[in-house]
Amino acid sequence: MSRIGKLPITIPAGVDVTIGENNVITVKGAKGTLVQTMSADMIIKKDGDAVVVERPSDVKEHRALHGLTRTLIANMVIGVSEGYKKVLEING
Repeated sequence: MSRIGKLPITIPAGVDVTIGENNVITVKGAKGTLVQTMSADMIIKKDGDAVVVERPSDVKEHRALHGLTRTLIANMVIGVSEGYKKVLEING
């Protein structure tokens, strides 16, 4: 089982996650709205204030998509709640 894929994604306050037909994920938050179509093979469920991604079988393709799908959804949640930032560290 994927170590990353099996972790639930916690949804912070002020963020709304909706799962539509064909695994279309819509994440709305204070910083905007993101929409992404995930693989139709993955099983994506909203469980209270968390999102859980499961795979239907142990086929190589499903194993590869499991962690990827979870990470993409987690990055969408972070993007609409906190925003992204790049930090430059200069040594010399």
